[in-house]
Amino acid sequence: MTIRLSKSLTVLAIAFFASLVAFGNVTDYGSNFAFVHHVFLMDTIFPDSSIKYRAIESEALHHAGYIFIIALETLTALFCWIGGLRLLAAVRRPAQVFNAAKKWAVVGLTLGFLTWQVGFMSIGGEWFGMWMSDQWNGVSSAFRFFITIIAVLIYLVLPDTDDAV
Repeated sequence: MTIRLSKSLTVLAIAFFASLVAFGNVTDYGSNFAFVHHVFLMDTIFPDSSIKYRAIESEALHHAGYIFIIALETLTALFCWIGGLRLLAAVRRPAQVFNAAKKWAVVGLTLGFLTWQVGFMSIGGEWFGMWMSDQWNGVSSAFRFFITIIAVLIYLVLPDTDDAV
């Protein structure tokens, strides 16, 4: 039961984190939008970079991208809350029931991993060259986030048995 409770709580911790991130992005839209705006503009990457042709100058697309990011963060939070609460409800149930209850948590954690690894690390960091910016570089934060999420996902999907601690 201890391991099951631990798995439930780690999923709920990610739900809480993603909720805070989404909440912050909604309630402090302007300053957080500035981050996305500058990453898309690529205006703070190395001046002689040959990838500046990738920049997106449309502010409407900046807002659309930012709203999409907020939606992904919100869905991550929602699915992890649902998953974590379903896991808690199944903590004392047979292993087959607890393992089946992992579905929404797996969906939420996978979406969170994809949001920060693909969205921030791959697209923002590599495609838009965010790693070159001293001011608007979120690569290290994104890395911390998706590594934490993937660790919880790996821990969660380890099969649970009826004789587990």
